[in-house]
Amino acid sequence: MKTIAIDFETANEQRGSACSVGLAWIEDGRVVRVEERLIRPRDMRFSSFNIAIHGIRPEHVEDAGEFPEVMDEFLDDFRGATMIAHNASFDFSVWRACLDLYRQGYPELSYLCSVKMAKNVWPHLTSHRLNVLAHHLGLTFAHHNAAEDAKICAEATLAIARSVGAAHAHEIPARIGMTMGRLYAGGYAPCTLRMR
Repeated sequence: MKTIAIDFETANEQRGSACSVGLAWIEDGRVVRVEERLIRPRDMRFSSFNIAIHGIRPEHVEDAGEFPEVMDEFLDDFRGATMIAHNASFDFSVWRACLDLYRQGYPELSYLCSVKMAKNVWPHLTSHRLNVLAHHLGLTFAHHNAAEDAKICAEATLAIARSVGAAHAHEIPARIGMTMGRLYAGGYAPCTLRMR
């Protein structure tokens, strides 16, 4: 089973303004590959609020590819994969908005939300933000760097899998009452979790 964590950073408040993507591949119970790509947003409008969060400025992405070119590099990886994002409703809305902007079809894949999983498995934590989970797991990282965020999302998912006795990430939903989200040619279905 292909399992990949994904994280987007955006240039402004528009979901279709992705300016970087981070990816972390999970194989055999560990993170085996981490990649980051800068993305040149179509309108190149960067808000000071977003820059303050991730530090990416227009000059950093001037020579980067636009969304279709950047994501096409990973199409084979995404096909049939189980994807994971921390607050998947945000990251997958960014993905969909960018695909819609460029009039591209959605890839066929399933996805999990590591925030929902963490809330279920570690309800005692005061917050389930990535930096809190990283601290809980004894990991350090540069928050709001897409590659680092994707890696911590992947590491948190592996820890969640261990906590619920799942051998693979795609087995977690059955253990905690989660329904995987899906992207497909005709649209999408959100990732949901039954409350205890």
